[in-house]
Amino acid sequence: MEIKGSTNVVGLIGHPVEHSFSPPMHNAAFNKLNMDYVYTAFDVNPNDLKTAIVGADALNIKGFNVTIPHKIEVMKYLNEIDEVAKLIGAVNTIDFKNLKGYNTDGIGAIKAIGEVTNVKNKNVVIAGAGGASRAISFYLAKYGVDQLTILNRNVEKAQKLANDVLDSELIDNVESDSINNMNLSDADILINTTPVGMHPNVDDVPIAQAGDMHDNLVVFDAVYNPNETGLLKQAIEAGAKPVYGIKMLLYQGAESFEIWTGKKAPIDVMQEALIKYLGL
Repeated sequence: MEIKGSTNVVGLIGHPVEHSFSPPMHNAAFNKLNMDYVYTAFDVNPNDLKTAIVGADALNIKGFNVTIPHKIEVMKYLNEIDEVAKLIGAVNTIDFKNLKGYNTDGIGAIKAIGEVTNVKNKNVVIAGAGGASRAISFYLAKYGVDQLTILNRNVEKAQKLANDVLDSELIDNVESDSINNMNLSDADILINTTPVGMHPNVDDVPIAQAGDMHDNLVVFDAVYNPNETGLLKQAIEAGAKPVYGIKMLLYQGAESFEIWTGKKAPIDVMQEALIKYLGL
């Protein structure tokens, strides 16, 4: 990669950012398409967030990904927020052409699951009620799931998210319950958005047992380290179809790439770079 005076800059802002997977993934894509772009990471202290956005706009930076702890606060400094990102209440991608914020986490999950099945008209169970669950839940509603059940250890948090999704009027069938009451017998898709099973606790699973997993079930785990989590091992043993967390990382990044450049992302190249970087 040759950096020139004409090189377009995109990047990531967060605090911290040094372990981000995004630079190798995006720079591999730019190299493949011979695009005069470079992707780098910027560690931005929360107190400096407004200055960072104003400065980036002045410096003609083309786009940012946004990670913790800035996904909510950064919305104050944008001119426009995408409709679904507004419902989610968080932004993870900024396009500086019009200073517009998007959230690509949810669409990343939809496209990952889409490699195995379409979510439209499906009965979906989601474990967790945090930021990832919120992003995915609104996109599931947008893409036409028939029923959504949100489960969490803190049932009040699950109920609040369920009510917020219902209030969007994108779906009229959303329920909430304790994660201990998970029932998969009638489910088409199970999604884990909790950190349970993440390295180093690789043998943990978000549910006590998988006795009601079945061979028509699709199981997506947003955890990507390890690649094959305890939950996905259970799914495979039960004959269910696994969807790996790395796919969500891949597709949310590809969506950002296309927002910034207007070009179709080279998925295979980005996936290869991601796998290499994560050592999978």
